[in-house]
Amino acid sequence: MAVLTGLTLGGKTWTPKFIESIDQDKCIGCGRCFKICGHNVLELKAMNEEGEFVEDEDDDEIEKKVMTVAHPENCIGCEACAKICSKNCYTHAALNN
Repeated sequence: MAVLTGLTLGGKTWTPKFIESIDQDKCIGCGRCFKICGHNVLELKAMNEEGEFVEDEDDDEIEKKVMTVAHPENCIGCEACAKICSKNCYTHAALNN
């Protein structure tokens, strides 16, 4: 299988690594990754004590908020989200054709 690669402006080979997952046990919901991503990949969601997502953000059961991968199809593989994450929550991988 071939790995998807591209070229930098300087002509060097670059292999994008696309988002696979976010470790929600490590995520503190700080939002730094959301702010750095310009491609609408991420979404902050509320979670209760049982680790279930809560739709009503005014709900008293909310334990914390965590980042989620809402639109992985928008990821360009730059890994900016992982580079800014202080908790090392992200998993990325190269795309094999």
